[in-house]
Amino acid sequence: LQLALVATHAALPPEVYWKSVLPTTPMPKAITDILYPDFVEEKSTSVSVGKGSGVNVHAGKGGGTNVNVGGKGGGVSVSTGHKKGKPVYVSVGPKSPFNYIYAATETQLHDDPNVALFFLEKDLHPGTKLNLHFTKTSNQATFLPRQVADSTPFSSDKVDDILNRFNVKPDSKEAQIMKNTISECEEGGIKGEEKYCATSLESMVDFSTSKLGKNVEVVSTEVDKETGLQKYTIAPGVKKLAGDKAVVCHKQNYPYAVFYCHKTETTKAYSVPLEGANGIRVKAVAVCHTDTSQWNPKHLAFQVLKVKPGTVPVCHFLPEDHVVWVSK
Repeated sequence: LQLALVATHAALPPEVYWKSVLPTTPMPKAITDILYPDFVEEKSTSVSVGKGSGVNVHAGKGGGTNVNVGGKGGGVSVSTGHKKGKPVYVSVGPKSPFNYIYAATETQLHDDPNVALFFLEKDLHPGTKLNLHFTKTSNQATFLPRQVADSTPFSSDKVDDILNRFNVKPDSKEAQIMKNTISECEEGGIKGEEKYCATSLESMVDFSTSKLGKNVEVVSTEVDKETGLQKYTIAPGVKKLAGDKAVVCHKQNYPYAVFYCHKTETTKAYSVPLEGANGIRVKAVAVCHTDTSQWNPKHLAFQVLKVKPGTVPVCHFLPEDHVVWVSK
C-alpha cells in the first residue's frame, strides 16, 4: 500500500478537519503532541506500508515524522525528526486499567504506575495529598491520515495480514502488543457503555460529536515536566466540567495513534490543579464514575481503594496522552 496525499486536493489535514467541525474548541495538548510536524506547511505527505521496511510514515520537512514498525531495527519504534531521539520501544503491559471488564493482575498491582491515579470522589477537594505518577505511554505514535487508517486492516480476523504489512514476526513481542490492542477494541463494553476505537483523529472527532454534539470542550492532563512518583496537593480551583455525559479516549499501544473511546452516562469530569512536592504544577483532568456496579469486582480500582463495585464513586486522573470530551 503506497499512497501520496496532496493536502490541498485530497485530504484535509487532521487539524484542518478539527477546525472545520469544531471551530471554537481548542485542541488539547494530548492531540497536538501527536499531529504530524509541519503537515500544514507541506503540500504533500507520503505514507508507505509495505513488506520491505515495515510501516513508514513520513510527513513534513526536515525529517518530519517517521514511524517504523518491525523492519531491520526490530521492536516497535517511533521517531520524530525534530527530537532526534532514539527509537522508543513499547512494552507489553497488562490489560488497560481504564477498561472496566478486566481483573487486575498481581504484577499490575505492584508495578503499573497507573495504580496511583485512582482515588475516591470524597477526597476531591483542596488540601488533599495524593501520591501520583503521571506517565505518557512509551509509544509516541502519531495519527495516520484518515484515508490511510481506513484502508489499513484493524481486526482480529486480519491479524496475519496486518503483521505481514507491518513486517512484524507473528511470535514477537510487537505482534502481541498489536493483537492485545485489537482484541481490547473488539470486546464488548459494560452495560451502559458505548465504546469505539478511533484509528484516526477524524474518526475520534466524528464519534465524540455524534454522542455529545459539536458544542464541546476537549481537555487533557498537562504536566510541567516528567517526574516520578511523588506527593501532590490538590490546589484551590477544582472545577467540574459541564454535563454528566462524557467521552473519554485512552491512547493505546499501536504503531500509529489509536484511541479506545467510551461514552458513559454516569461520568463526571473535573479540572484539578495539582502542586507537586518539588514545585511541579499539573493541570490534571480527573474522571469520576458514579456507577461502578458493572465493573469487574477484581478491577484495579477496587483493589487499590478497598471498596466494592457500585458502592461509592471511583475517580482517576488521566495520564497525559488521554483525552476527555464533555458537552459545554
